[in-house]
Amino acid sequence: MASEEKIKELMEMRAKARLGGGEKRIESQHNKGKYTARERIELLLDEGSFEEIDMFVSHRTVDFGLDKQSYLSDGVVTGYGTIDGRLVYIFSQDFTVFGGSLSEMYAQKICKVMDKAMKVGAPIIGINDSGGARIQEGVKSLGGYADIFQKNIMASGVVPQISAIFGPCAGGAVYSPALTDFTIMNKGTSYMFVTGPKVVKTVTNEVVTVEELGGASIHTTKSGVAHFATESEEEGLLIIRKLLSYIPQNNMEDPPRTLCDDPIDRLDDSLNEIIPENPNKPYDVKDVIFSVVDNGEFLEVQRNYAPNIVTGYAKFNGYPVGIVANQPNYLAGVLDINASRKAARFVRFCDAFNIPIVTLVDVPGFLPGTAQEYGGIIIHGAKLLFAYGEATVPKITIILRKAYGGAYDVMSSKHLRGDINYAWPGSEIAVMGPKGAIEVLHGREASKIENDEERAEFLSKKEKEYKEKFANPYIAAKYGYIDDVIEPRNTRFRIIRALQMLSTKKDINPPKKHSNLPL
Repeated sequence: MASEEKIKELMEMRAKARLGGGEKRIESQHNKGKYTARERIELLLDEGSFEEIDMFVSHRTVDFGLDKQSYLSDGVVTGYGTIDGRLVYIFSQDFTVFGGSLSEMYAQKICKVMDKAMKVGAPIIGINDSGGARIQEGVKSLGGYADIFQKNIMASGVVPQISAIFGPCAGGAVYSPALTDFTIMNKGTSYMFVTGPKVVKTVTNEVVTVEELGGASIHTTKSGVAHFATESEEEGLLIIRKLLSYIPQNNMEDPPRTLCDDPIDRLDDSLNEIIPENPNKPYDVKDVIFSVVDNGEFLEVQRNYAPNIVTGYAKFNGYPVGIVANQPNYLAGVLDINASRKAARFVRFCDAFNIPIVTLVDVPGFLPGTAQEYGGIIIHGAKLLFAYGEATVPKITIILRKAYGGAYDVMSSKHLRGDINYAWPGSEIAVMGPKGAIEVLHGREASKIENDEERAEFLSKKEKEYKEKFANPYIAAKYGYIDDVIEPRNTRFRIIRALQMLSTKKDINPPKKHSNLPL
């Protein structure tokens, strides 16, 4: 009999824990268009795979009347489960309990699953929906945040870390997602900022709304803090599943390979015509990407931030790769501060997790101007240079059209240990474009010609000579900086053959504590 009573008690306590802050608060959460912490976990993980840990944890604070208010699980649901059969660890913040505010015990629960994820080598997913630190706990809750940050830092580059922001995320809480690899925000219900609109008004006199200060669209277009903005929580959770399909469990494994029914030797004749005759005319580099990858599937990362460079994941013959491509459709594909930062972080993530990098190059150079120079384009451009030079994963580069100046060097050139560097036949590799080059080389000579027509003819002739010399990839190929000039329609096949050949590549950087990345 006693055991029956004990089991009944257990079941009652489980039911109580699952209710979080109670029916009323759950209803309020649903009315805001938000799921509860446990509903989110069920939607994300494989059905029936979730194993909860620390369901019966509760806070141990007696101040400010908290001794009379206690909830099982204490505002965060933690545990592990599977996504497509692969193990993941998860914590999901429960807004129905004290507004999801972080306490000492809540932080301990999160740290526990992060420690386990590190020990077994599995990704960590955090679903954020919290009012911030639990003020009643004072410095203990602040300490809890710092403990989590330390775990994020230790896990960085060891296991993938993904953050979903499905509600408030403010103050100290924002730094944990910022330390993780990918951040997903839901439009309309989520926001991130260090200080809220009221404090902003007091300190700077700016009047700003929550959405204008830290909404999903701000962080995916202006700041680059978030990688994806979604229309619904379901979409956000699907993106997490999709993202993980390209990423290994940890830094010691290779990305998950899948069977591929897209022929490796599939030719696409449209690629032979995709580059416009006029070298200044744009085209969409994503058309090239969709054409060469398996089944036209490409998961773009940070789509709305720095659109002059495209980053994302695809597969070649079932092997996941990271793709970095200049986008001639936006600012002529020029490299600027934001594009350099975006691509550098992406390249470093791929390198940390053994994901080969395919780079498609069509870059006229770095963006000139005082705004860029004052903003530190030199340092930010160096980040991308550094990321490519440091990366030891297989690196395949295809120059589609232009590769001018320092931007040629930066975009995974042979000199930065590019493994296979190909070029399309119409590509141009030079210190600068023909017009600028002629001004430098023959400007003084031209200025001595008084007749306008003769001067124009002279410059035109010199420009033509320069183009004949540099508006082709064969000079670079002559020095071995380009491994081969390839027919555009063969690009898919050549990339796949190169990836197969490089699958056992080993490259080692000198032993050091860590590099001093230009930050």
